[in-house]
Amino acid sequence: MNEEVEVDDNFPLFSRKIAPKKQHPDSPKRNNTTTQNPSQRPYLQKETNPSSTPNHLSFSDIGLAEWAVNTCKELGMKKPTPVQCHCIPRILAGEDVLGLAQTGSGKTAAFALPILNKIAEDPYGIFALVVTPTRELAYQLSEQFRALGSCLNLRCAVVVGGMDMLNQAQTLMKRPHVVIATPGRIKVLIEANPDIPPVFSKTKFLVLDEADRVLDVGFEEELRVVFQCLPKNRQTLLFSATMTSNLQTLLELSANKAYFYEAYEGFKTVESLRQQYVFIPKNVKDVYLIYILTKMEEMNIRSAIIFVSTCRTCHLLSLLLEELDIEAAALHSFKSQSLRLAALHRFKSGQAPILLATDVASRGLDIPTVDLVINYDIPRFPRDYVHRVGRTARAGRSGLAVSFVTQNDVILIHEIEGVLGKQLDKFECKENEVLDDITKVYKAKRLATMKMMDDGFEEKAKARKAQKLKTLAEKGLLKKRSKKRKRDKPAM
Repeated sequence: MNEEVEVDDNFPLFSRKIAPKKQHPDSPKRNNTTTQNPSQRPYLQKETNPSSTPNHLSFSDIGLAEWAVNTCKELGMKKPTPVQCHCIPRILAGEDVLGLAQTGSGKTAAFALPILNKIAEDPYGIFALVVTPTRELAYQLSEQFRALGSCLNLRCAVVVGGMDMLNQAQTLMKRPHVVIATPGRIKVLIEANPDIPPVFSKTKFLVLDEADRVLDVGFEEELRVVFQCLPKNRQTLLFSATMTSNLQTLLELSANKAYFYEAYEGFKTVESLRQQYVFIPKNVKDVYLIYILTKMEEMNIRSAIIFVSTCRTCHLLSLLLEELDIEAAALHSFKSQSLRLAALHRFKSGQAPILLATDVASRGLDIPTVDLVINYDIPRFPRDYVHRVGRTARAGRSGLAVSFVTQNDVILIHEIEGVLGKQLDKFECKENEVLDDITKVYKAKRLATMKMMDDGFEEKAKARKAQKLKTLAEKGLLKKRSKKRKRDKPAM
């Protein structure tokens, strides 16, 4: 079903192709929304029945050029997914698009393919700017753009924190076709070098990937700086797997003709994902973790991601697994960018079957061999749970998610179950079998804790926290953030 929704033509995020009528300087100022002829006002077209997608459509049927169709075949993409069927023709037609679909549904190709299709017609300068919340996701997006545009001699640049700024600035001055950036680093580069803003002056596309995170209040200042460099007649594309109050406001989007695709029924996980919990005392979480990891081969699990809430826990667990001779890679924001990329490479290539990670790895990462996700710590918000468990059971494959629930997590897990509309199943294990190795695990944890003290991790953590609080205070976000935590509930 399609429905037309009136939109606000003053919304700053989207392009303004319809200029407001000029008023005489002596005439009183009036509100455009009351004086504009309703028949001339732009509308947001909303697709609310994605199940109507025809099954017989091919990539050529939805408007892609022959080279793009052939590339899809070479990459094993047999036919377009629903989000691709609905969004690609709209993007090719020049419309702004907000695409909302569950994780693993092919959202990246839904915006990358039409952008590459347009680049092939008229390649010039920086054609598209893609803004994404995490460094790891930025590198993955660049890999996907390069794969899909392999026959175009595509020039794609990644601009993220933790890498050399001078090299990044020089790369931007060479005007690559696609720039993929995190908000903080692109802001710094724009403000530090007056020659960089002009290179974005003819950008055709702005993409916000994982839009609910990018539009978070913490990135408001960065986005404002980016928007000032971009032309008003650009196309803006937003894609996300979860709907939040930030995205709900975008139902009143654009002065350009806009299209909203919503394959979304609240926070939903795929049917092929088994979701289980184990209720345990807090002091034996590590013992249960080691037990499950040692049973991976028996459970036919190729690789696993363990999600934790803090960098400290991530680092400590990596030292613990090291003491127990369990091969694992660790990914958290205290590591340098080169070490983060190395850890991800070790995991993706199968050198390390286990990835320990904070929520920097919870969004967008597509690793086909992930059969198990463990929530060592229960996330504070249900949307983060959905993104975490979405790292497995992707693209029709099966997967398992196990959450460790302590007495302090009962309310959180009930909130998650309430939002999902289903209860988690119990993970079956024999307690006496689990606790057989308790002495060995406790001894290893003591050694890991001593190692962490010796390498000065706590001092680094204090310095990082002080710097983060200073940055938030400079942005005026400390009070905003505490208020946001109270009201940041998912839009149902």
